[in-house]
Amino acid sequence: MLKRLELLTRQGALRPLDYQFAKFISTTVAASDSASLQPLVTLAAALASHELGRGHVCLPLAQLDAGQLFGLNAELSGQLTDDLPVQEQWEALLSASAAVSDGSEATPLVLAHGRLYLNRYWQFEQTVAQRLQQASRQEPQVAAIQPEQMAAKLDELFARSYTYLYQALQQLRKGEKSQPDSPENRRLEVCDKLDVVAPDQLDWTAIDAVLTTATRAGDLAGLDTLVPNAVCLNWQKVAAAVALTRQFAVISGGPGTGKTTTVAKLLAALVTQALQASGEALEIPTIKLVAPTGKAAARLTESIGAAVQSLAVENTIKDHIPTQSSTIHRLLGAIPNRVEFRHHRDNPLHLDVLVVDEASMVDLPMMARLLDAMPPHAKLILLGDRDQLASVEAGAVLGDICSFADQGYGQQQGRLLSQLTGYHLASGEAAATAVADGLCMLRKSYRFHAQSGIGQLAKAINAGQPHQVEKVWQQGYRDISHYPLNSDSYQSMVKMAVTFYQDYLDAIDNQRPPAEVLKAFAGVRLLCALREGDFGVTGLNQRIERGLAKLGKINPGDDTWYIGRPVMITRNDHGLGLYNGDIGIAMLDPEPDQHTGQQRLRVYFDMPDGSIRGVLPSRIPEHETVYAMTIHKSQGSEFADTLMVLPSEFSPILTRELIYTGVTRAKEKLYLFAPQEVVRRSVRLRTERASGLVKLLG
Repeated sequence: MLKRLELLTRQGALRPLDYQFAKFISTTVAASDSASLQPLVTLAAALASHELGRGHVCLPLAQLDAGQLFGLNAELSGQLTDDLPVQEQWEALLSASAAVSDGSEATPLVLAHGRLYLNRYWQFEQTVAQRLQQASRQEPQVAAIQPEQMAAKLDELFARSYTYLYQALQQLRKGEKSQPDSPENRRLEVCDKLDVVAPDQLDWTAIDAVLTTATRAGDLAGLDTLVPNAVCLNWQKVAAAVALTRQFAVISGGPGTGKTTTVAKLLAALVTQALQASGEALEIPTIKLVAPTGKAAARLTESIGAAVQSLAVENTIKDHIPTQSSTIHRLLGAIPNRVEFRHHRDNPLHLDVLVVDEASMVDLPMMARLLDAMPPHAKLILLGDRDQLASVEAGAVLGDICSFADQGYGQQQGRLLSQLTGYHLASGEAAATAVADGLCMLRKSYRFHAQSGIGQLAKAINAGQPHQVEKVWQQGYRDISHYPLNSDSYQSMVKMAVTFYQDYLDAIDNQRPPAEVLKAFAGVRLLCALREGDFGVTGLNQRIERGLAKLGKINPGDDTWYIGRPVMITRNDHGLGLYNGDIGIAMLDPEPDQHTGQQRLRVYFDMPDGSIRGVLPSRIPEHETVYAMTIHKSQGSEFADTLMVLPSEFSPILTRELIYTGVTRAKEKLYLFAPQEVVRRSVRLRTERASGLVKLLG
């Protein structure tokens, strides 16, 4: 078996890491197994390692296709299994190996519920499940909440605004919308802007009288009684109430659904609760904000700062809400050249509330380490989009947790949420799982309205409906453009990217500050599904670089570094505080060198705290040019103008989640270059990551 696996490794079908792990298992731990069992254990070890490399936490034996091992065809797979027992016997046989246990012993492999794990990943999964179950089973924090006071505070924080409704009515009156000004369309605007879910219970004649006579937004205040809270449902308010009542909560939603705004209001409610506490003094909670990458942390710093400033609360409350975020690595205290962190179970974090943004990017090992370092009393709030790509490394933790979102709330939680929000929330006798009581899915996008092609396209992709995707393209939306992929459109795409990128280079020429240059560069990006080839990051970076050089915008010369070169970090450097995914641009330091009197080249980065750091090129960790980047690496970012290219031929890496993630990086305009059939097949294919977390949480 080892010889067969070695041959596959030389042929590139198997990673050297997978082969070496299988070799270790075969020649050491499993050496005491019977001669008939050793080949199976060796193969299983290679398969478990291989699946881990593909993002799967474990190897589900019952779902394993013995005719397609390692992605090989039936003939090559058959050569691996010809001398092995029938597949139905594998689970029982593997459990007898010295290399395998149920987790109660220290073996390299763990077999649990028909899933084969590397021991370390089984431990990670157990940690995540145990800590989430422990936090989710905490009784609702009713006493600390003081429901009447909190309900009043939530009403204040999520007070109804008639500004947007009045603006929409004015647009109808002036004929600025595609729909005519009619009672039906005015009714639609009311339902949309006021989140009405039970329109049949309202007196629309009386409501329309208010709508047609209003001459300013304040005149719509009569709707307070005509459209009561009981017939509305603002999911942002529900999400805040959920997080107030649970030690562990998840707020998930697509772009523009207001996750950051919701959290800012939630934190204001928590601070208010502490300030209004009577009797025994209650300290203001220590709140920390984190994200998986430096770029995502910088965006969180920017967005949470703006959200807090717009809150209609006293400055004393705002002053206690943090607006600076950091990376998870920095929070945990990364130790250079070691996988351990300074904070763990025996040295927990010093905080009371932790908010984790872009949680879909957090892999299983990192989530386990984060949960392990949480103090027992602390509240954890995860923010993210469950429909985005899963983490680059193994696991799909947010997706697994959110799989319980459709179960609804238990009776006790439903009553409490209704009391806090004033909405009628359907609930059962009890949530099927404790985790479900802490989940809230934001359903309404405030960025992508009905006239937004990006929003409609994302919705169709997410539903897995290729025909609906094609229908969206035919609607003539101004913010999306689809180009068939051929030699002409390919060249147009490169020229378009070259044109867009001239803005940030002009800013450099005009000696604008690094912060302005970085902001200009962040306005556009070319996203690829692949790394190599004409349609991949490598090939397109070279073409864009040549195009800019031809126009005289950059001067690469013979040196790797040049003024204007954008780079992305590909390896963490804890000492410098630069992490995988951080983006910087090479510019001349405005201050001359003290010794030579000449300006030196530095690479400037947006740091998570909003500051700008300049680093000498010689100190930059592993990196790559980043005019084009993979869709995976673009998570946590958004660009005003987003160009996106898919390969000419379909590949299994092209999935619904990949396309959705790429499309939703676009903030204002999307340009997609892809064959229609490739898009169609990609939308049909859903990413599935093997793990046992859902079963453990259930």
